[in-house]
Amino acid sequence: MKKRTPIKNHYEEIRLVSQRSITALVVMVLLVILLITRLAYLQLTKHTLYTTLSQKNSLDLIPIEPTRGLIYDRNGVLLAENIPVFSLDVTPYKVTNIPKTLAEIAKIIPLTDTEIAQFQKQLKQHRRFDEIPLKIRLTEADVANFSENAYRFPGFVIKARLIRHYPYNENFSHVLGYVGRINIEDLKNIDTTNYSATNYLGKVGIEKYYEDELHGTVGYEQVENDASGEPVRVLNQIKPEPGKTIYLTIDSNLQLAAEKALDGQHGAIVAIQPSTGQILALVSQPSYDPNLFVAGISTQEFQTLQNSPDRPLYNRTLRGLYPLASTIKPYIALEGLDAGIASPEFTLFDPGWYQLHNSEHVFHDWQHHGHGMVNISRAIISSCDTYFYDLGAKLGIQRIDNILNQFGFGEATGIDLEDELAGNIASPAWKKRAKGQAWYQGDTLNSAIGQGYMQATPLQLAHAVATLANHGQRMTPYLMLGYQEPGKAYQNSAPAPLNTITLNDEKTWALVIKAMQGVIDSPEGTGHRFGHPTYAVAAKTGTAQVYSFNKKHYEVDENNTQEKYLPDKLRDHSLLIAFAPVENPQIAIAVIVENSKLASSVARQVLDYYLLPKGQNPVATTSTAATQNSSPTGTTHAIS
Repeated sequence: MKKRTPIKNHYEEIRLVSQRSITALVVMVLLVILLITRLAYLQLTKHTLYTTLSQKNSLDLIPIEPTRGLIYDRNGVLLAENIPVFSLDVTPYKVTNIPKTLAEIAKIIPLTDTEIAQFQKQLKQHRRFDEIPLKIRLTEADVANFSENAYRFPGFVIKARLIRHYPYNENFSHVLGYVGRINIEDLKNIDTTNYSATNYLGKVGIEKYYEDELHGTVGYEQVENDASGEPVRVLNQIKPEPGKTIYLTIDSNLQLAAEKALDGQHGAIVAIQPSTGQILALVSQPSYDPNLFVAGISTQEFQTLQNSPDRPLYNRTLRGLYPLASTIKPYIALEGLDAGIASPEFTLFDPGWYQLHNSEHVFHDWQHHGHGMVNISRAIISSCDTYFYDLGAKLGIQRIDNILNQFGFGEATGIDLEDELAGNIASPAWKKRAKGQAWYQGDTLNSAIGQGYMQATPLQLAHAVATLANHGQRMTPYLMLGYQEPGKAYQNSAPAPLNTITLNDEKTWALVIKAMQGVIDSPEGTGHRFGHPTYAVAAKTGTAQVYSFNKKHYEVDENNTQEKYLPDKLRDHSLLIAFAPVENPQIAIAVIVENSKLASSVARQVLDYYLLPKGQNPVATTSTAATQNSSPTGTTHAIS
């Protein structure tokens, strides 16, 4: 019988299993040691790092928008305020599909194309975790509808916020300006950290010029979030610092009276306090409602304003360039008398025209039959062109430019508003540079009566006549009367004197000013439409030519009767500069009414309102602003 061979070797299997078990055990021990080592490294060596990262995952630093400073007039009338509204805000990173979600949102809250377009712009300018306003000024129904459906829209939230509001609408728009949404260009010029919670800033006017003062300083909240990223509690808070409250030199009642006096006419009025340079009224008509720009104006609405033939966005007080016309004559008279080229006694016969030697060109006087014998006082009173043609020829363009430059023409006044134009004082060098042409003596004659290439803004005209009222003391025009920081005392702005114009004989001032009184008081004064007030006023009228008739017209239509057949846009502008009372000037004014002869009557209404007791003039009873608005401190900061 054969011996059976065993199929399995039990001893070998036991040895093999033992080896494998030992190897596995060693590997497991090594892995455990490695795990323990790694855990020790993370828990001990990297404890601080990962604790910080963990806290960052649960904590957020949320910027808090500061409250924008308020703007008041000199008497505590509120001109720019902040009103509470509800807005629908979006945090982009929390929204999976923004276009689809916006379409769903629009089914419960109406969204205009402008609002969606504004939101799309803001998306490109903000970080994905910033809250971006989608719709401002939600109605109660909008809030209720969203609250019922809020669970469907993660990343969307209703927020209570303050937005800018201008209670007088268009009345102060060219002074205040407006705030608008921050755009890409704005981001290049602002501190993005300080504006991290802000969506609006000043675009024009006082709102832009004093943006730093009005904006304030951003605050922060440190909040703890839950696992879904929603805030659970506030751990710490750095309160924002509100912007400063600003008080303007503007007298809101006078501003409203001036706008009422213009009565829908296109033009500008600037009123200045001569002793300080404070701007009492700054009116440019037509105007616009700045509230349109706060929440975001549509492209169509903006183009309507921009393309309007009335040019409501155009600030005529700072950027309107008009011929000085006959308002230049008191300054030319001052230079003539001071240089000894003219004298009070010298008289000139005016036949109604003036002609240079060796020239065939005839320069017409506005009164075609002439003024007869004229001295310098009567030349100012009756605005005799012929006299000033002759005086201009004797002075020469250099002396004319010199006196006008001393009064601030041809340069910006330095008012605390941006975009002011400097105007133009013509000279041979300017004409060569700008026109590529030589200067002729006829150019000098035109300059002497404020025509030709001479241009000035209404602000410059008011500034110059205020200087004349001060007998040569120039003051920088300004609008900020003072300011108040939260919890601190009111701070007043000090007037800023400029260089003083000195004449060889101080009596020259009185002589010219006396003649300017005659413009109103004398029977032949050109300011007859002003009437006869109870206060003493010195003034000078002017007519800025828009359309020039040919020589034949003056021969056949001596009284210029055909002007009434011209279209309104081609009719002359009327100007008036004035100050009153003469002995102690309280107000200086420049008025320009486009395509109309009403400057004198408009100026009369404004000066009556300011100088007469309120019971003695009808304007005061219909144009008084809501002066029950007081300053936040309960104090009225008025400076006379």
